[in-house]
Amino acid sequence: MTEVRFKREALKGDGALPTHVAIIMDGNGRWAAKRGLPRSIGHRKGVDAVRRTVRAAIDLGIPYLTLYSFSSENWSRPAEEIDDLMGLMKRFIRRDLAELHQAGVKIRVIGERANVEPELMTLIEEACELTQNNQALTLIIAFNYGARAEIAKAARTLAEAVAAGRMRPDEITANAISSVLDTAGIPDPDLLVRTSGEMRVSNFLLWQIAYTEFVFLDAYWPEFGRELLEEAIARFRERERRFGGRSDRSTA
Repeated sequence: MTEVRFKREALKGDGALPTHVAIIMDGNGRWAAKRGLPRSIGHRKGVDAVRRTVRAAIDLGIPYLTLYSFSSENWSRPAEEIDDLMGLMKRFIRRDLAELHQAGVKIRVIGERANVEPELMTLIEEACELTQNNQALTLIIAFNYGARAEIAKAARTLAEAVAAGRMRPDEITANAISSVLDTAGIPDPDLLVRTSGEMRVSNFLLWQIAYTEFVFLDAYWPEFGRELLEEAIARFRERERRFGGRSDRSTA
């Protein structure tokens, strides 16, 4: 990940490239089950897919990449699986942080800090601080994240500001809400990709994806990499984004 370059000619389609790609990384367990392997192996192969995808995003010139790594609902999984996932997060930071930093990746983590063990929380904070000035790619990790909780927290923040007299109720606008979300300062995703064939958003970036284009892929997350990222981007570039306006192709 040491050479940052832009390969527009490698992508299909004539439309604009997405500025921000968000991915729901789904299917580690099913990938493993199809091969008679334990779920833990699927999660490990999923980390390899993360590495491939980050490299591809840098190579293709995608400025923002958000990965849904662990939802607030995932705490309901068996304790053994949660421990394995937490261990993978620690190992990913320890093993890959230096290389990500060298490649110019800025790491940002969104989600609640509650229930996150102190050792992992320290690693997350160190990774964000170390890479805060990098510019090749902003990698947003949605960890212990739930969109409804994020929106509720934003509503409380604005309500407290009104109660304290720091703002008026009529100043609560869409922009005001966006400014107090976990993703403040990050452009909304242009493209949302979900692997494994499932067609739902699973409490992910509900506010931010109001005008996002969705691409659902049948491949499981451990199979993901540059080729499938390019396929998703190619589908995105074929679409006409109107944001509520009239189509340029319309004759009406």
